[in-house]
Amino acid sequence: MNIKQAKQEIKRSIQAYLAKDELGNYRIPSIRQRPVLVMGPPGIGKTQIMEQVARECGVALVAYTITHHTRQSAVGLPFIQHKNYGGTEYAVTEYTMSEIIASIYEKMEQTGLKEGILFIDEINCVSETLAPTMLQFLQQKTFGSHRIPEGWIIAAAGNPPEYNKSVKEFDIVTLDRVKKIDVQEDFSVWKEYAYQNNLHGAIISYLEIKKENFYRIQTTVDGKLFATARGWEDLSQIIQTYEILGLPVDQDLIIQYIQFPAIAKDFANYLELYYKYQTDYQIEAILSGMISERAISKLKSSQFDECLSVIGLLLSKLSQQFQQVELQDLLTTQLFEQLKSWKTKLQTYPAIQSLVELIQGYRDTLEQKKQAGQLDQLQLQTGQKVLQILEKYVLQLKQESLEGQDAFELVKNQFQQQPEKRKQLIQDTAASLDYAFDFMEAAFGNSQEMVIFITELNANYFSMKFINEHGCDRYYMYNKGLLFQERQKEVLEEIQELTQLTRKDFD
Repeated sequence: MNIKQAKQEIKRSIQAYLAKDELGNYRIPSIRQRPVLVMGPPGIGKTQIMEQVARECGVALVAYTITHHTRQSAVGLPFIQHKNYGGTEYAVTEYTMSEIIASIYEKMEQTGLKEGILFIDEINCVSETLAPTMLQFLQQKTFGSHRIPEGWIIAAAGNPPEYNKSVKEFDIVTLDRVKKIDVQEDFSVWKEYAYQNNLHGAIISYLEIKKENFYRIQTTVDGKLFATARGWEDLSQIIQTYEILGLPVDQDLIIQYIQFPAIAKDFANYLELYYKYQTDYQIEAILSGMISERAISKLKSSQFDECLSVIGLLLSKLSQQFQQVELQDLLTTQLFEQLKSWKTKLQTYPAIQSLVELIQGYRDTLEQKKQAGQLDQLQLQTGQKVLQILEKYVLQLKQESLEGQDAFELVKNQFQQQPEKRKQLIQDTAASLDYAFDFMEAAFGNSQEMVIFITELNANYFSMKFINEHGCDRYYMYNKGLLFQERQKEVLEEIQELTQLTRKDFD
């Protein structure tokens, strides 16, 4: 299955394992809660889906890459304990608590979450001395003499032997005690993730054109050459940071992340063209309604790859605007909830003191959720911005020496900037989307390029959320046509398949 299907299956397993009966007992006892073992190529997002599952299920996550550990850190250190058996005292060897088990209890203390996932990565690449411990861990849910706390579910991940020489095969006894899920790379699933996590538009559009370069591993006389999903994501972050700092992005940088020289060179050439098209076609001007005939004429006579690159540029800029709307929406909502709580406290406590206390409580909650892994990047960013604005309110109240109703009125007036900003962002983004359709229609009409544009909007979480909430008539019109065409294609394929079966039966 692909990584999206694997995530759904893991999530269902967690929900089933944590389900309780009317007496508060787990419906599936711990001994029957098979560890989830995810096997698949390196760098396809196995760790990320564990983070997402923990967040969506509202449980804690403790993650370890087991190859970084020795037997002592996993099992604990030996010490001598004196015990009395049948009137005779004996020196008995016991073990301190495993570092891994201890971190579960520390996570429970930090977050207040009593249930969670213990995720062990690269579990089949351990050293010879640690291998028996890992088998015991999967079979009995213990490290040394210490058991995983009740309510904590074991998940593990590993790479098939063709990707790692250090891999050790599990025996049937072990495999018969785990829930094994085999996953494989899938560009369409990764693309959804890429849009949601704001990966660089050049990478998304390049891989849309060169899907075969998304995930490649090749063994040569000079060693292994590889390009992975992890490599593309890390490359995206460094490119975005280099752009902010005004630093050049060249092939030498790209090959540090995409360690497949031919792909790195190809993408470096594409990125150079991507920057050129951004200037040539004046993408920001197009989304502001300034569409030149020269740009339309140039695109009409361009090669298909260039057309896809320009569409990618449009989508990338639009995606940034969609995300800004979502961020402002979350910010306005969160800020409103905090100020509503503050208004209640004003009836009993001084304005500045109660607002300072509210800020500290919000900061503590934010940090606790961060430690628990319960916040995605957008939620964390929203929380940090809420704190900045609340602290700004405190500073203003102190400067004006305001308390009581006067303090509330000042903050209330300041807060009004947020819904107004949200409204303006929605209007600007809706206009940009309309201008993008103007440009697409003028350059391509109702062609395959328009189908690609609509398909990419459908793949982007933020664009679909915006359109569902605020509408877009031309999107609905073209999307309806696209769905009709897809269904028509399916029907034709079904007819062709039935015809072939009939002919086969006849023959």
